[in-house]
Amino acid sequence: MPPSSFSPLVDLKNELLKAQIILHSDLTTRLLYSTDASIYQIEPLGVVFPRSLDELSASVKLAASYHIPVLARGSGTSLAGQAIGEALILDCSRYLNHIIEINPETHTAKVEPGVILSSLNNAAGKYNLQFAPDPSSAERATIGGSLANNATGAHSILYGMAADHLQDADVVLADGSLATFKAIPLEEATRRAGNDGYPSRGSQTRTIESNIYRTALHIRENIQDEIRSRWPHTWRRASGYNLNYLLPWSPSKPQQWNKGGNFKTDLPYPPIPIGYLNLAPLLAGSEGTLGIIQRATLNLVPLPKFTILGLLPFPSLVEACSAIPGLLLHNPSAIELIPQSIIHLAHSVPAYATRLGFLDQLGIEAQIILVIEFSGEDIGQLHSQVKSLGEDILIATTPAEQQQVWDVRKVGLGILASRPGDHKTTAFIEDMSVPVEYLGEFVQEIERILDAYGVTGEIYGHASVGCLHIRPILNLKDARDVSALRSIAQEAVSLVVRLGGSVSGEHGDGLARSEWLSQMFGSEIVRAFHELKQAADPDGIMNPGKIVASPPMDTNLRYGGSYNSHGWETVFNLSSYGGLSGAVEQCNGAGVCRKLDGFMCPSYQVTFDELHSTRGRANLLRSLLSGRFPSDQMAEETVYRALDLCLACKGCKAECPSAVDLAKLKYEYTQHYYSNRRRPIRDYLFGYIGTLARFGHPFAHLLNHVTTSSLTRRLSERFLGLSPKRSFPELSTKSFGQLSRSRSGQRNRRSSQEYAPANNEFSCLILSDAFTEYFYPEIGLAALKVLDAVGIQYRIIPVLGAGRTLISKGFLKEAKRHAVKLLYEIDQLDPEESLPVIGLEPSEIYTLQDEYPDLFPDDHRVQSLTRRARMIDEYLIRPGINGHIPIDLIPKIGRFQPDKIYLHGHCYQKAQSPDPDGFPTGVSAAITMLESVGYQVVALESGCCGMAGAFGYESEHYDISMRVGELSLLPDIRRAMSQEGEDHLIATPGYSCRTQIMDGTGYHAHHPITLISDILT
Repeated sequence: MPPSSFSPLVDLKNELLKAQIILHSDLTTRLLYSTDASIYQIEPLGVVFPRSLDELSASVKLAASYHIPVLARGSGTSLAGQAIGEALILDCSRYLNHIIEINPETHTAKVEPGVILSSLNNAAGKYNLQFAPDPSSAERATIGGSLANNATGAHSILYGMAADHLQDADVVLADGSLATFKAIPLEEATRRAGNDGYPSRGSQTRTIESNIYRTALHIRENIQDEIRSRWPHTWRRASGYNLNYLLPWSPSKPQQWNKGGNFKTDLPYPPIPIGYLNLAPLLAGSEGTLGIIQRATLNLVPLPKFTILGLLPFPSLVEACSAIPGLLLHNPSAIELIPQSIIHLAHSVPAYATRLGFLDQLGIEAQIILVIEFSGEDIGQLHSQVKSLGEDILIATTPAEQQQVWDVRKVGLGILASRPGDHKTTAFIEDMSVPVEYLGEFVQEIERILDAYGVTGEIYGHASVGCLHIRPILNLKDARDVSALRSIAQEAVSLVVRLGGSVSGEHGDGLARSEWLSQMFGSEIVRAFHELKQAADPDGIMNPGKIVASPPMDTNLRYGGSYNSHGWETVFNLSSYGGLSGAVEQCNGAGVCRKLDGFMCPSYQVTFDELHSTRGRANLLRSLLSGRFPSDQMAEETVYRALDLCLACKGCKAECPSAVDLAKLKYEYTQHYYSNRRRPIRDYLFGYIGTLARFGHPFAHLLNHVTTSSLTRRLSERFLGLSPKRSFPELSTKSFGQLSRSRSGQRNRRSSQEYAPANNEFSCLILSDAFTEYFYPEIGLAALKVLDAVGIQYRIIPVLGAGRTLISKGFLKEAKRHAVKLLYEIDQLDPEESLPVIGLEPSEIYTLQDEYPDLFPDDHRVQSLTRRARMIDEYLIRPGINGHIPIDLIPKIGRFQPDKIYLHGHCYQKAQSPDPDGFPTGVSAAITMLESVGYQVVALESGCCGMAGAFGYESEHYDISMRVGELSLLPDIRRAMSQEGEDHLIATPGYSCRTQIMDGTGYHAHHPITLISDILT
């Protein structure tokens, strides 16, 4: 039912508007919030963005008055579908993200629900503290979501689950009233309940808070025997409500609880004093169905002083899992299981491929790897513990080695979902847990179940606690696989119940597992769930359909037998992704793009708007292709708006574990969008800047005078939409081609037979670009000077650039025609396809590697070219035809060297994968080149500079461009350059980056090759 025809919802919108509470109920927003990281999709009624805790409670109160369902949501990374529903979503992540207090004396933190977990740990780390639950989504998961899901992580054998660290909570109840839940004596709990009896459901005088207390006490007194007899035998449980905490009692406890290295040595489990009742842990894992946490007091634990990892290989999954009980006798702090398939797939994602050197030592014969961590205060003891595991152990001692292992483990879910095509690893039984002594039997039976349906799958995760992530590979667009989805789930549930386990050990019930709770707990306990829900939410408006009164688990699927997707004929060949739809559907909704560090996704990092995240854009593209908009025009305009702030930095290509390449999709969409629309004039200005510069170059003096005038800036803003705060680059009076010919005489004249390709007298080809050619030829001359100094002969390719500016503006057909000319010229110069093609501008040279293979998928010349195309730094640090490394022939810097070179890497450099030859690529290559001649290099841990070619010049994008720069790069440069008594330089190879640095800080940044040239006599 569309919201416009739902009168109570219309009235609620008006009330929220009167209260000046931000509400978005447009179709675009509803589509953006219709998915999470699960296999489900449900369109919400609208999304509220409360700016204060008062607005949060007011929103619930108003919704309750109209009986409108509400659903509190953090980052939307839920795997079971608990973050979506036909409700009014309350997005707490945008504004309610304040750390109110960290108390290092009491080891506590008081936070709002939208605080990102990693942000809390960064702040607590200053006091050598951390929030103990460490889910792999910590870089983008909110505290509110982590608590609602009863999150945990790799170290739960030490610290338990989120419920064990929630001391107290200020809660918005279902009618908008407020309550504080904390540990109180049973006598006080009885007083708050109103009397000693069971609550009368017909009473209208009792508050929701009192009814919750009355029901909790009733469960404690009357259902505890059933709880003790039917409760899963594993404490690693994120299913149902935490009724056992009301007793308090648990059938088992974390294996290392109260052992060496834990936060305290005298806590019971659950950590609630006898004679007390604490309803706060009841909220953990309740998925927002009992109340909404608006402020939480959390327990913090000390960071371990030392950690060490042992990596133990196994030939099979069953053997690895069967070994876990024995390994636990060594008192580890974590045991994680990584299959070889994750390591193999990680090689395809640039951000993770660079972190695999240590893991690769195990070799491909190690089908399963157990990562066994020891932590504590005595490093000698830790070494003894890890060595006691056996001779085959690979030991990671340094922080860098250990970080490699954890990085790959934590992105396992996303990497496994990156496979192209419709068959995907599917989350629906992915976090079942069993007592660890039955883990070997469990995985053996799971493999049997999958085999029976002809299904393969991936299994990895928290082996130490019997909780493995099981991801069957299914095609949910196929009705047969949808049927298999339910059948596999039914058999897996029966298995886990038989072994005394839980249908969810980490990710919650949501839409995927709520259906199975009666089979797991029995009718009496499930009846208690319903009674608790009725007491807390009498009108059923709090995230309905989760835990109780749930729909069948195979409904509301994002894909399904009726799903259809229709695209257009693309210029890029996207067959390797499974076509256009496949490229879009690479996004599984995990939301790594919502993290606040790295360089994905810069526009989200400054707006906190789901529309401007990689996930949001992919969601809208998928909605366009699958016909979820009422008209093509609305769909196309909406997607265009979403892609407008995409800087095409390729951060997603590098850092998204699912390998979503949104930049490429933006280029393709822009081509499609303007196939029947008039383009802005400025698109031609930027797309054809090389051609325009060539024609304008003879009149450089006059044009520079005109373009730098204030009148021109005002006119360009009015007629071209360019920001008057930006300066046009000035044309050089001599082009790079002219200066290079003057330098080397007739050497580069194409008609010269002396340097014909057949003679093979030059050892590289140089790909120039528009900015080197017409604006900054001194950079090109610096490159020639260096190449001459090391005895490298070269020819400059007569076609300018790889067509990057055309591609960036979506002129893909024109770019392909340009590419044909470039390939022809390279073929004429090097018919044997043996010479490296080197460049000075990262965006140009990496276009040959990133875009050309999809423009010409079957062209052997392109396949060869991608292997030979390199930035000049990558070329100089590799052995030449004589076996020598060219940069080694450059003399070391003399006594007047600067103290430091602060290097900012171009985004395309950061997106590069390791080279099979083992030599550095991307930013690492630039560092190696500079350090080889004696420079002291400090690589700035900066994200995107924010310029992104034409993006930063456009009026409507200028502010976003500068805000992206201010995230880290520009402040870092100001700090670095303000240090007294030191001589510093800034270096970056990208023209856009150098412009942004100058405009944002006033400092001149050097191209790295000019710093090499400067030391030559």
